[in-house]
Amino acid sequence: MNILDKIVAQKKIEVSKLPVRRIAAGDLHDALLERNEQRDFLAALKKPAAGDIALIAEVKKASPSAGVIRPDFDPVTIAKRYQLAGASCLSVLTDEQFFQGSLDYLKQIRDAVDLPLLRKDFIIDERQILESIEWGADAILLIVAILDDQQLRTFHEMAMEAGIAALVEVHDGEELDRALKINAPLIGVNNRNLKNFTVDLGTTEQLAKKLFAAQPDALLVGESGINTRADVERLKAAGAGAILVGESLIRGGDEVAKGRALIGS
Repeated sequence: MNILDKIVAQKKIEVSKLPVRRIAAGDLHDALLERNEQRDFLAALKKPAAGDIALIAEVKKASPSAGVIRPDFDPVTIAKRYQLAGASCLSVLTDEQFFQGSLDYLKQIRDAVDLPLLRKDFIIDERQILESIEWGADAILLIVAILDDQQLRTFHEMAMEAGIAALVEVHDGEELDRALKINAPLIGVNNRNLKNFTVDLGTTEQLAKKLFAAQPDALLVGESGINTRADVERLKAAGAGAILVGESLIRGGDEVAKGRALIGS
């Protein structure tokens, strides 16, 4: 069993403990209205807050591959520094067992900054989408590798109808083909192989050609393995309109300087 399989197995246990109920798009929309504040995640990426590419800066304490990245982890302080760095949106890890994240971080950060927030987790049930909205997310992550075609289409449609964004994440050509079938406007290419955690920026370059040939208006997000301005330039050249960066920002200790350097501001 690879790490992704282990994460999904644990997530199924967690989801089984959520209140049993059927979730409709109307329930999600009502929950969003109750929040009385909407932040447009996709629009923020289309018009970068600073620099020449939109930055989704990730609030991330640990990962299965790197272990604890930031021992003195303070999610709110980090989020504020990301905003100073010119981030357009924030990604907040909420998985507890494997990434030491928390839904509490999502709420705390929403109260502290005014950027749109992505809940970074492993969504396998529509109840998690409602949970994401209730805790303050403006977007959710849909990982194609852990969803069947029906789940992918249903979860994406529910998010769109409710009024939140969905970052549809792919890792290879087969997964991209599946994402293209739902006309997702926001596609993330994860350069990290989630089965063995190796990283290759060439993954974005290869898949970008296929993506834009089929869906020229898609917004492409390059994810993982982004450490230098040269890496960003490489992804920009491939057509990426945004980057999602966590570990290299967190580990450096100066999130403001590092973030600005990456986006060229």
